[in-house]
Amino acid sequence: MLAGVAKKVPYNAEQLAKDRGANYTKKLIPFVPNVVRDGNLITGQNPFSARVTAKAIIDALETK
Repeated sequence: MLAGVAKKVPYNAEQLAKDRGANYTKKLIPFVPNVVRDGNLITGQNPFSARVTAKAIIDALETK
């Protein structure tokens, strides 16, 4: 919505994930880094999360 593409995209990925049972979390403040790890799945919320997502992946690989 904030990116201005809501009218151009025919679906809402957040709502689809929730509808399918996902435990969807996000930061309330947009455009701040946010990383979530669930087992081997590591996701970043937005482009500003790239650095901390990479760090989480490196940390996960080092603990193997």
